[in-house]
Amino acid sequence: MKFLKWLMYSLVIAFVLGTLTVGGLYLYYQDEMPTVAEIRDVRLQTPMQVYSADGEMIAQFGEIRRIPVTLEQVPQPLIDAFLATEDNRFYDHFGIDPIGVGRAFFQLFTTGDIQSGGSTITQQLARNVYLTLEQTWTRKIKEAFIALHIERHLEKDEILELYLNKITFGHRAHGVGAAAQVYYGKDLNQLTLAEMAMIAGLPKAPSTMNPISRPERARDRRAVVLGRMLAEDKITEAEYQTALAAPIKTKVHGAEVTMAAPYLAEMVRAEMVARYGEDTAYNSGLKVYTTASAKQQRAAQRAVQQNLHGYDERHGYRGVEAQLWQSDTTQQAPEREALLEQLASFESIGLTRPAVVLSTTERDAQILFADGEEAFLPWAGMAWARPFMNQERQGAAPEQVQDIFTAGAVIRVRSTPQGWRLAQVPEPSAALVALRPNDGGIAAAVGGYSFAVSQFNRAVQAERQAGSNIKPFIYSAALENGFTLSTLVNDAPINQWNPGSGIAWRPRNSPDVYEGPIRVREALAKSKNVVSVRLLRAMGVETVVNHLTKFGFDYDELPRNESLSLGSASMTPLEVARGYAVFANGGYLVEPYFIEKIVDAEEQTIYQARPKVACVECEAKDRDVLPAPQVISEQNAFLVTQAMNSAVWGGGSWAHKTGWNGTAWRIQRSQAINNKAGRNVAGKTGTTNDVKDTWFSGFVSGLVATGWVGFDNLERALGSTTMNSNLNSDEQPISGTEAGAKTALPMWIDFMETAVEEVAAEPFDVPPGLVSARIDLATGKLSRANDYTTRFEYFIPGTAPTEYADTKSSPTVFGDDDSIF
Repeated sequence: MKFLKWLMYSLVIAFVLGTLTVGGLYLYYQDEMPTVAEIRDVRLQTPMQVYSADGEMIAQFGEIRRIPVTLEQVPQPLIDAFLATEDNRFYDHFGIDPIGVGRAFFQLFTTGDIQSGGSTITQQLARNVYLTLEQTWTRKIKEAFIALHIERHLEKDEILELYLNKITFGHRAHGVGAAAQVYYGKDLNQLTLAEMAMIAGLPKAPSTMNPISRPERARDRRAVVLGRMLAEDKITEAEYQTALAAPIKTKVHGAEVTMAAPYLAEMVRAEMVARYGEDTAYNSGLKVYTTASAKQQRAAQRAVQQNLHGYDERHGYRGVEAQLWQSDTTQQAPEREALLEQLASFESIGLTRPAVVLSTTERDAQILFADGEEAFLPWAGMAWARPFMNQERQGAAPEQVQDIFTAGAVIRVRSTPQGWRLAQVPEPSAALVALRPNDGGIAAAVGGYSFAVSQFNRAVQAERQAGSNIKPFIYSAALENGFTLSTLVNDAPINQWNPGSGIAWRPRNSPDVYEGPIRVREALAKSKNVVSVRLLRAMGVETVVNHLTKFGFDYDELPRNESLSLGSASMTPLEVARGYAVFANGGYLVEPYFIEKIVDAEEQTIYQARPKVACVECEAKDRDVLPAPQVISEQNAFLVTQAMNSAVWGGGSWAHKTGWNGTAWRIQRSQAINNKAGRNVAGKTGTTNDVKDTWFSGFVSGLVATGWVGFDNLERALGSTTMNSNLNSDEQPISGTEAGAKTALPMWIDFMETAVEEVAAEPFDVPPGLVSARIDLATGKLSRANDYTTRFEYFIPGTAPTEYADTKSSPTVFGDDDSIF
């Protein structure tokens, strides 16, 4: 009895001391407990996602990959796998498993170390949300208190849902939704039982038991999970055996990017970090919707890459990347596995994939890719590959495959509708940017051939000489200062002596052809350099500079000499496109933007773009619309557009042998553009001295786009080519000296053929305040005739000619006497 009494007293004392100890510890750690509001408002660190305007994912940014899911979206077998493995009494306990805790404390007192956790799902959630992973007894006590705290304020299903979204699975995947994507590239409802078991086994040691880094340990862990599910009667013996035998097939999968637009995505990333800081931008689940159309963005990417390959092919083949064995010796080809290992060191770039040539005949080759796939490379896909000599010269066209490469060569190929085609990573660079002219929204932006090779975004960062792309702005100034589309300007060589330098400045046309007196419309359409110089002389450099600033160009960056008329000013493609938008929208300067709206993790819109709109009556009709400033008159914009329309469609009469083409005549061949836009297309080519920069800017009523092609190295010229005797004119339609019309315009056409399907291509309506009169094409004077020697021309009231062509007086020709200018 005495012993029992002593034992009872001891138990009571131990209970009281234990209660006091627990209470004291609770009070000690009370300040570190999360509040009720914090428990109910646990923020899931979710990466920023970037979308096209029509909802296709462009990119995902953030260290943590997470795809939040509701408990209803989680398949029951996956829930069963977690509960059976991690906490089979989850729905019965109060947040702490006494047996597990007792086991952990026993190990702590007997060894001095915590060897097993015994943590419940609630405790694991507490640790992941509020604590660290350090193995200390203080952290364990805090974990228990927070778990009890969570159980008091959340339902069991809420706790389980948070756990499934918060737990770490390795490879930066947090939550089961992200784990399914990262390891298998699937949604949760697409997972097999074996895959679910693999995911459920990862929380124990995500870095050392995942199937990518340690497949054997992952297999063993999966077997444990499946065994627990079988023991808990969650799966049948047959399901257990099938899942147990399933192979370990997995790799790291990226985000569900459905449209690659890396240059645009980087623009968004930089802007979001600037606005919100890195932590908020990357981890708060923001969704950014851009102004870009998925269809137009894809078309721009394809146009840039295909055009650069076209340029590269006509300039010749620079040779194989490596020779793994020599087929003309006794050297043996390596074993297949060794070949695949060697190929793995060569990366796919852009449209190109590396491959090794296994064998050749005179007219084809068998090739092997790094993934083990074999393919057939036909002669038609490599007949272009005459040797590259330099930018100006190409070697003789090959006669057989062995003239290009032999077995053992590492080459690059790209996929085309006709099959595999020999390729190489293009040396030049290119950019293409498209804007909605009514509000400046960027519809597409591509800053180079491959973002993986160069992150420099040439569409918005590369300041290059504009060449003849600047001429529409010069002509706009001329029309504002007394010139008309029918004004005659002398298209003749200029020789200007410069006493200071002791040399003469002799600007030349390209090609070096002169036609004498020429109308302003025709001069812009044919891109007559000397006419542009004479127009600038007539107005004065400062007048032209001031006019160019109306289009958004920086006053301080514009040259103060006559070279400005030929495009010596440096501009980015985006700046040029913005300037052309002024012509396309009737004279308004819009501000380019690329973020349409931002949505937070709760699907609430926290930002909506309010661009300034090019519209005369918008403000009166809708006070929420911000009007863009009108920088030139609607009439001026229309007249310049008319001249650029002639750059596409030319003029004169081919039947009477007076027909002529403008520099953008290749657009006439595009059936896709003509079917949608008809003749309602305008644009201008651009080429700089020594062909270092080539441009084309053009538009339909609903879209303006600018393309640029050149080398990043400012010293390199784009050169010239001769026709390849292996190819017909359809296979190689371009030869001679590179130029805006040959090098940049095809890229613009390729893009616009797709883009025009989604935008308006309305007629260029004559604005109020203009008059039309029939003029004589030769003199620019009024005409009483009604034949091919005349046309109707548009004029601002008061500027139309007053004399008729049949009078005896000579027409006025500006620049007829260079001394005047």
